[in-house]
Amino acid sequence: MLVKNYFEDTKTLHVGTMEDRAYYIPYPHQAGAMSGDRNTSKRFQLLNGEWNFKYFNSIYDITEEFYLEGCDMEGFNKIPVPSVWQNHGYDRHQYTNIKYPFPFDPPYVPVENPCGAYVRQFEIAAGNEDMRKYINFEGVDSCYYLWINGVFVGYSQVSHSTSEFDITDFVREGTNTIAVLVLKWCDGSYLEDQDKFRTSGIFRDVYILYRPQEHIRDFFVKTALSDNYKKADITVELEYLDGKPVPADYVLLAADARTELGRGTVQEGDFRINLENPRLWNAEQPNLYTLVLNTAQEAIAIRVGIREIKIIDGVVYLNGEKIKFRGVNRHDSNPVTGPAVTVEDMLKDLTLMKQHNINAIRTSHYPNAPVFTEFCDKYGFYVIAEADIETHGTTTIFGGGQDGKAFPMLAHDPDYEASILDRVRKNVIRDKNHACVVIWSLGNESGFGRNFESALRWIKGYDTSRLTHYESAHYTPEGYKCDFSNLDLFSCMYASIEYIKKYFEEVRGDKPFIQCEYIHAMGNGPGDIEDYHDLIQKYDGFCGGFVWELCDHAVYMGRTEDGREKYYYGGDFGEFPHDGNFCMDGLVYPDRRIHTGLLEYKNVIRPLRLVKENPKEGKFTFQNMLDFVNTGDYLYVSYSVARNGEVIARGIIEDESILNIKPHEEKVIYLTFDQPIEGDCYIKFDYHQKNDLALTKRGHLLGFDQVKAAVDRIGLKEDRIKSLLGEYDSPKGEMSFSETDRYIFVSGVNFKYTYNKLTGAFERMVYDNNVLLEKPMNYNIWRAPTDNDRNVRGKWEECGYDRAFSRAYSTQVSMEDSNIRIITELSVTAVHIQRILDISTEWNIAGDGTISVNMQVEKNMETPYLPRFGLRLFLPQEINKVEYFGFGPYESYADKRRASYIDRFTARVDNLHEDYIKPQENGSHWGCHYVKVSSDSGLGLLVLDDEPFGFNASYYTQEELTSKLHNFELEKSGSTVLCLDYAQSGIGSNSCGPELIEKYRLNAQRFHTTMLLKPFVKSE
Repeated sequence: MLVKNYFEDTKTLHVGTMEDRAYYIPYPHQAGAMSGDRNTSKRFQLLNGEWNFKYFNSIYDITEEFYLEGCDMEGFNKIPVPSVWQNHGYDRHQYTNIKYPFPFDPPYVPVENPCGAYVRQFEIAAGNEDMRKYINFEGVDSCYYLWINGVFVGYSQVSHSTSEFDITDFVREGTNTIAVLVLKWCDGSYLEDQDKFRTSGIFRDVYILYRPQEHIRDFFVKTALSDNYKKADITVELEYLDGKPVPADYVLLAADARTELGRGTVQEGDFRINLENPRLWNAEQPNLYTLVLNTAQEAIAIRVGIREIKIIDGVVYLNGEKIKFRGVNRHDSNPVTGPAVTVEDMLKDLTLMKQHNINAIRTSHYPNAPVFTEFCDKYGFYVIAEADIETHGTTTIFGGGQDGKAFPMLAHDPDYEASILDRVRKNVIRDKNHACVVIWSLGNESGFGRNFESALRWIKGYDTSRLTHYESAHYTPEGYKCDFSNLDLFSCMYASIEYIKKYFEEVRGDKPFIQCEYIHAMGNGPGDIEDYHDLIQKYDGFCGGFVWELCDHAVYMGRTEDGREKYYYGGDFGEFPHDGNFCMDGLVYPDRRIHTGLLEYKNVIRPLRLVKENPKEGKFTFQNMLDFVNTGDYLYVSYSVARNGEVIARGIIEDESILNIKPHEEKVIYLTFDQPIEGDCYIKFDYHQKNDLALTKRGHLLGFDQVKAAVDRIGLKEDRIKSLLGEYDSPKGEMSFSETDRYIFVSGVNFKYTYNKLTGAFERMVYDNNVLLEKPMNYNIWRAPTDNDRNVRGKWEECGYDRAFSRAYSTQVSMEDSNIRIITELSVTAVHIQRILDISTEWNIAGDGTISVNMQVEKNMETPYLPRFGLRLFLPQEINKVEYFGFGPYESYADKRRASYIDRFTARVDNLHEDYIKPQENGSHWGCHYVKVSSDSGLGLLVLDDEPFGFNASYYTQEELTSKLHNFELEKSGSTVLCLDYAQSGIGSNSCGPELIEKYRLNAQRFHTTMLLKPFVKSE
């Protein structure tokens, strides 16, 4: 083998690297340092770009000393740095959530360990001979060896952390050659079993820093506040290269970067700056000072946020105020470049978060690039900074299991103590000067043991200004008494509502409760956000949660022949093991198009809430949900009053004196408007951003509330039909019917219907010589399983819900009061399954072809809760227009409707489809009073009910959505499929979270529903 075997040696983590330090970039002078743009610094040389690259299936296949100067580059190709080689035709993509992608045999990795050789030339300009040169690698997966001009410089690992090498003695003026050998796996890979695509290469920036021979090596900026927060002390602890002090001046500047607040000289050691009435940092007001350290030959600028986070009586306080984390977990992810994300990618993510009221980020499960943390300081986000540690795969070894002795195996293994501490130290030391970092997290899903105890002791000895977090402390070595005294938060992931209530009302834990992962956002979901939000607000000790996760992970594979985008997930590359589409669990699509789940989350965590209302008196009570900013300083309110979907009054509230609501407090606001006397009437309050901010603009919609006015609804039938169809008068006349053993044939002046006596439903409907029902109507209990149905799906399929059909036992038909009445007793069942439902159905057909149905349903309570219950109709595809009055414009369900509101909406059928990358139930609308579907020629069907119902209109059948693995594989049915639902079960977040909350399950033993179906032909 060409190199020493450091990559399987837990005692050799780094060779030739500098000690870890805080992230900063030196500049020649203060003016440059103030810019904050490292690319403008003459002391910064970026080595990104095209490198020569050669891939090897195994490190043992490397026989030539490729790192030597003048080595023949035959067989090398070009690859961009930063990037991962799987995106450039080498190796293959692999997605696995928990299982290690190699045998569990620490510290050893497979002999067939793929690797990549990187070579390029770079220039050292004249005039730098007296400067020290340091090369920085911000991210290399998984480990690497470094040569300069053919001479070995060093080795390092920890994929998502910076390593720095002093290359002063290895470079020369003029042209130099750098060579890097990157291995796919190393002993550290056992600590990097994160839920993501497993990729390899130099995926973050590489650069050289030029420094004076003597310089400040590191510094720690600490802030302390007086009890009344009126005074602040900024203490700066300096550390010098080789311990040799360097005289320096310092200047502290206000947020405007011009006003001096302090200046001084320091010869060595520490210095302190005192401030009166400091402007404190928080996520809502990210006030930053600038501290500049000037030595004779360089300047370093640091953005300083003054803030204090602490726990009082089990409650988290920031700057003396109770705070809530409205957070999200974020991976580095791009569908084209993988983990090699650009500054533009980062800013896009942060902008999306700001636009959707998110105030906190967990860097799951590794440190992000240092510039990302700078952005969080600047734009205002609380950060849980997480070390590059996860060993979840120990739970899948033979005889393991999450609650078994295997989970904390490496957490308790002395051979991995140095590795774990090294990763924790790297995380803390690099980002210690960032105000946004309020919590240090030791990692994710790795169990607990002596190694994490050591890491916690080190953190508390090094930095007392932040809280500590580690969810996996729940999983401890058998027979070992663990020390949790240095752990500040009680962290859970995916805790149920009942578990959280028990923690606060029975266990009465003394540590703040935090959900580091919750409301799993996989596919259509999450659906229980409001329920968790209620608890977060109810308990002061519940400091918030972090949605899993921001973005779907997938690899963009171009377009199909018909132009549809193709995204691949786990298993699509033929890899083993893999975890399918479990990586598709974000609030946004891979290209950052917004899921409805993000809109749902946004409105649940809106900054202002209507908490009480009395529309008759025009009295509305609002609560400021922010922690630091008065409502009147942040937003204004517009409102509208609508009757039957038509706005009849509008207004705007922008007066600060009216909207002056302090954080967490409530205020009554009175409005005067004419009360409507009839109809479906609603008042909607929209909350808009008041001023332009760094990432969002004035007028941006922050959220809304809607309440029903205290008036009566329009009558269900005649008045509603008239309001929807105008003066249209369906032809009426004599009706007749005939029957055979199988069918009842009903004929009127303008229609012919065929009713199947054996199924208890209509088989064909012709209206005005137009086929309206193309295929037999179904009693429908199935929905294409959502990702959040993945755990109950097996029970549903075991019970035959996906292949259920109706079977009639008796049918009577009669003419009564000029209507034809059909009464059928039937059941819904499946092959080799007992009855699922017993249904008594009464159909009434009027002379104009209007059908009303009354269904009495009894469920077999031995079977699981139902996905849905209703009717499914197959209408001509030409019926492509939809109008409805209910929750829209986004898909909505019993527990996922906070992004939507009640109004009259119109849409094309195509536009109602939410195109999840893995097909599933989508596009339904909950709480509707009517739905009208029609063709451009005027053929249509109007559906009404006495009680709100749900509907779904799609060109795809639920069978198609169930069977296909990718959205680009979907084929339209040739019909417009209209599902009319008495109810659907909620969405929940059971893909990785608790079971669906019982109140959202369709599991009543008895229920009944009515519907009115009115065909029409009406020119638009």
